[in-house]
Amino acid sequence: MDMYFKTLNKELKNYQRAIPCLLVDLDILDENIAEALSNFRNNASLRVVVKSLPSVQLIDYILQKTNSNKLMVFHQPFLSDLAARLNNKANILLGKPMPIKTAEYFYNNLPQLHNGLNPYTQIQWLVDTEKRIKEYINLAKQLNQKLRLNIEIDVGLHRGGFSSVQTLKKGLSLIQKNQEFVEFSGFMGYDPHVVKLPTIIRSEKKALQLANQFYEQCKNLLQKEFPLLWNESLTFNGAGSPTLNLHKEQNSPINDIAIGSCFVKPTTFDIPSLKNYIPAAFIATPVLKTFSNTTLPGLEALKNLFTKKSAFIYGGFWKANYYYPKGIKQNNLFGASTNQTMINIPKNASLQVDDFVFLRPHQSEFVFLQFGEILPIRKDKIQQPWQLLNNS
Repeated sequence: MDMYFKTLNKELKNYQRAIPCLLVDLDILDENIAEALSNFRNNASLRVVVKSLPSVQLIDYILQKTNSNKLMVFHQPFLSDLAARLNNKANILLGKPMPIKTAEYFYNNLPQLHNGLNPYTQIQWLVDTEKRIKEYINLAKQLNQKLRLNIEIDVGLHRGGFSSVQTLKKGLSLIQKNQEFVEFSGFMGYDPHVVKLPTIIRSEKKALQLANQFYEQCKNLLQKEFPLLWNESLTFNGAGSPTLNLHKEQNSPINDIAIGSCFVKPTTFDIPSLKNYIPAAFIATPVLKTFSNTTLPGLEALKNLFTKKSAFIYGGFWKANYYYPKGIKQNNLFGASTNQTMINIPKNASLQVDDFVFLRPHQSEFVFLQFGEILPIRKDKIQQPWQLLNNS
């Protein structure tokens, strides 16, 4: 680890400017992509989660490496930005139900579709209640365009969606009666609780069994009572990075697996089911000032008691853990700052002004957007910067 970050530090010190930056190591990313693909069965497809990888080039890189054309989008500005870039092969599934005003805004403010995307046939809107289905039917009438609807089902997370076969039957009936306006495109059932529940509450095996069982019940209902809505190209989405490995078996009810965070592995994903993945994303920020001890306002007379070396870094108040040099920590008495944060340094660490400190993000979906761009690293060398998706 020492040599890796010392080499990166040198590369960053020779870069054109020194500000906080977000690094993605492409060599490590390639290893994580290979690991993910090794856990996919033949009859399941990979869907890239945009919120976890909010960069145009990063998304494109992973789509090409995984030979996928499928995206899961959670944010209307991202959807609008991508719509202007994607071609007629893209397959988009919304990852959460959008307020009807937001869907309406998207269609009333469509960007120029340079590459042939059809925003009606290539987008599946997620619906979680009868009320939401009715709203999308009305929007379709208003637009005079058929919309595709994917139904969210509650497989045990209890964050919304149809939670019983009886209520689902009503939702499917609504869609079937309005097929001139909406097309049923499948189900989405998210199951991260399976690996996150304390075993004292429910074992992973039991939680997965219950989740898959309900998913199968929903599919059986569809096939038996709504055969007009059934076809072989329906999207039965589920999983996510934490539970990807649990859907390797042929008997899994899902055929569409959405993952994103495992490719870059922020700290929230340091979990047993992702032990084979390697952190690929780091924040790097320069040291502005260094001191041989720690002097705090109002406690100047005691500075000799605070023997730890200290430094101030550029920025620092991110959702991230200090990672390198080993043992550095934020000084909690001085407090965090988005401008300059005081850190304490172990005595044996050599950290000078203009050196870089490295942190690991807690998550990628929010933290990445706090930087103007991504600096891709290939064989320890900074490549051409990658731009982030438009967030407004």
